[in-house]
Amino acid sequence: MNTYSFLILRLAIGVSMFTHGLVRLPKLTAFSVWMVNSFKESMLPEVVVTPFSYALPVAEFTIGLLLLLGLFTKQAAFAGAIVMLMLLFGTGMIENWEAVPSQLIHAALFAVLLHFIGSNKYALDNVLKQ
Repeated sequence: MNTYSFLILRLAIGVSMFTHGLVRLPKLTAFSVWMVNSFKESMLPEVVVTPFSYALPVAEFTIGLLLLLGLFTKQAAFAGAIVMLMLLFGTGMIENWEAVPSQLIHAALFAVLLHFIGSNKYALDNVLKQ
């Protein structure tokens, strides 16, 4: 993959994750209440949903920031893929099929980043290697 193409893809998924977390962090409690309420009728117990609802915005923000900086890019992309898998599971549990395509696209983009990680030329990762 061309290094510029990789950079654009890394920045795009980074912006998406970063902004998801950024807008949720200031209203973390309200976001958690919304998510817990969304799962009231699902098989997932509140004791599982509540901690996830607080961790998700932090994970999104952190993964996004790392991708934007190109810092620990491989680990951030892998963590992002795991977050998407968890979101897909939860989305399926509440039958929110409208959200699935977006989550699948994010998961696919994380897989592409991981596959072409050798194209990560414009990143802080490379500065730290020196």
